[in-house]
Amino acid sequence: MAIREEPFMSEETTLRVVQADITRLEVDAIVNAANRSLLGGGGVDGAIHRAAGPELLAECRTLGGCPTGEARLTGGYRLPARHVIHTVGPVWQGGEGDEDDRLASCYRSSLALAREHSDRTVAFPAISTGVYGFPPERAAVIAVATVRDELDRHPRAFDEILFCCFDERCREIYQRLLHG
Repeated sequence: MAIREEPFMSEETTLRVVQADITRLEVDAIVNAANRSLLGGGGVDGAIHRAAGPELLAECRTLGGCPTGEARLTGGYRLPARHVIHTVGPVWQGGEGDEDDRLASCYRSSLALAREHSDRTVAFPAISTGVYGFPPERAAVIAVATVRDELDRHPRAFDEILFCCFDERCREIYQRLLHG
């Protein structure tokens, strides 16, 4: 899959939408849309675990899982990224279970870990929009707004934030949000 990108500058940080395989991105940290166990699964989570190799699973076993809305950091192992930030998104319950706030917390927690570990380039997948069923447009609005809010609070913390989309539909949603 080819990378398609169009940048958008936000103060000191470039926000970029890419259509790509997140496991191939050369960034400081990629974010994994993980499950609570952190022991691998389907979708992005499974792809990251397969690409990183068994060392990632071994380190994840030492973490004791992760609650929804929080994040944990591991090494990247066989990935081009130095770190993997694992975050557990909410399962969509029709919007009645505080899902919006919990999804925003995934982005805030992930960026806080990235700052703490001096990761200046970070790539996010579309958290919770796969098997967890979060509506993609709604999730993207939350993702972009939360990242922009964090960049306002920490304007010099990052060089580039990527929203990594696996398909054209996702890419179009993020492009529209970033470029109006």
